[in-house]
Amino acid sequence: MSAAFEIFLQGTPGLEEALAEEARATGFAKAEAVPGGATLQGQWTTVWRANLKLRGAGAVLARIGGFPASHLSQLDKRSRAFPWGDVLRPGVPVKVEMSTSAKSKIYHAGAAQERIERALSESFGATIDPEATVVLKTRIQRDYVQFSVDTSGESLHKRGHKPAVGKAPMRETLAALFLRQAGFTGEEPVLDPMCGSGTFLIEAGEMAAGLWPGRDRRFAFEDLATFKPDLYARIRSEAPQPRPLEELPGLFGSDRNAGAIEMAGRNAEAAGLGGAVTLAHRAVSDLERPAGPPGLVIVNPPYGARIGDRKQLFSLYGRLGAVLKERFGGWRAAIVTSDGGLARATGLPILPPGPPVAHGGLTVKLYQTAALR
Repeated sequence: MSAAFEIFLQGTPGLEEALAEEARATGFAKAEAVPGGATLQGQWTTVWRANLKLRGAGAVLARIGGFPASHLSQLDKRSRAFPWGDVLRPGVPVKVEMSTSAKSKIYHAGAAQERIERALSESFGATIDPEATVVLKTRIQRDYVQFSVDTSGESLHKRGHKPAVGKAPMRETLAALFLRQAGFTGEEPVLDPMCGSGTFLIEAGEMAAGLWPGRDRRFAFEDLATFKPDLYARIRSEAPQPRPLEELPGLFGSDRNAGAIEMAGRNAEAAGLGGAVTLAHRAVSDLERPAGPPGLVIVNPPYGARIGDRKQLFSLYGRLGAVLKERFGGWRAAIVTSDGGLARATGLPILPPGPPVAHGGLTVKLYQTAALR
């Protein structure tokens, strides 16, 4: 349990640095951004904490070891000698996922996967199941075989307390990192005028309350040989007492779709934030400035490549910008869109956008403003 190994935090391409910053701020001091996520060194207790506490990671992978192999017979032999029992639990089914590099002599992923599955089955007694919760991710690059275990199971954006999902939803992990990019610290009000199922509001509320995102769900690491239930229970007991709802900054959401407002309300209640989120069924044109100090308006509006005709969306973005300029002096705005032309159609003083981010088969950016005048 004390030996250190590499841990890979799988992230959204384009937001690797934001994920590494979150990890460092959460206590994983030496996290470093790498393509596709962030890495750090730690023990199995580090893995458990990362799954429980990180908002921006989609999965936590434990690098459990590897060996050089330049042909299939060598891969077979060394896979049979690998100490699977140090990590995998006998009797727990395993799924093998395989990727190979053109820079390796073993280039046929299917053949390599077959050898590893056979080795697991015959030398360790593992049951190979394509639906298994425990996933062994195998990568062969430059004739080196690297084994990693996905310790999360279901993607970490599935917090375990969101019963309702609308159309074109934004993943919670992505919303959390966009909030971080927008400078949200949990101390200012947040308003989403096209809130859908409420993802931005709920992530902001949980961040402000100090709630751990993994508090309500199970993880694949609970099926590994390295899992110690009593020690894990003690780690879960470290969770801070959540900030009382009445002390949270305002969380305001509206949408022209009544069904979306109903979903957002149900999701806020399920997350334990029902008393902190204020929702209204209204169009952007009817948006009202909440009483109190200025804060952050963050929104994931429709964009032409995703919903509707691009030309018809210019008026929507224009109305949004006009309302914000007229009624939201002192507030900052953050807009997620795949179309810089639409962002500029708001007429807001847009700052240079953030990096391109993969989202729903598209590439989006976060367009922000300073405090509006």
